Amino acid sequence: MPLGANKAAIMGVAGVSTADVVLLSTQTADSDSAVTFSSGITSTYGEYIFKFYNLNPETDSTVFSFQCNGASESGYNENINSTSIRFYQFENDGNADLDNDTGADQANGTGDQQLAENTGNGADESCSGEMHLFNPASTTYAKHWYSRFNALQDEDRCYAHMMSGYINTTTAIDDVKFKFSSGDFEGKIKMWGVK
Repeated sequence: MPLGANKAAIMGVAGVSTADVVLLSTQTADSDSAVTFSSGITSTYGEYIFKFYNLNPETDSTVFSFQCNGASESGYNENINSTSIRFYQFENDGNADLDNDTGADQANGTGDQQLAENTGNGADESCSGEMHLFNPASTTYAKHWYSRFNALQDEDRCYAHMMSGYINTTTAIDDVKFKFSSGDFEGKIKMWGVK
């Protein structure tokens, strides 16, 4: 989180500003199938930061993802190009590894973009992380983004998943949806604007 945002995070009040970071929205999922940020994404901010806190799916081994809509569009089917890398360690101290998770990559795909894979639904399993989206209101450039997630996977392994890419459209993005690939989930998501 950018320097200065911690104070606003502790206060947890929408509109609280510390330097150039403003908490714009907090949404709490409580057996919801998706969380959508459909307002507040404007040209006011050059960067948006989404923070995810203890997202716990009701369905075991589900993928947490996002997709966007261009201004005045619907369908959550923007073209995305992405790449990913992950590190993981099994809970029983078994195999650890680092690899390129090519199954999470998209090449101008219009599907949901994976952020965290196969999150478990146990009481001690969840995923948390952040995603940065740059200049979504631009009508000139593609929209770059990157994410970092940590999770306890359904196979009892802890992993860090880092992804980056761009939304391949010059249409302004004003609507972002987050969901798991199956079922409802619980957790909190906050959206920050950075000037």
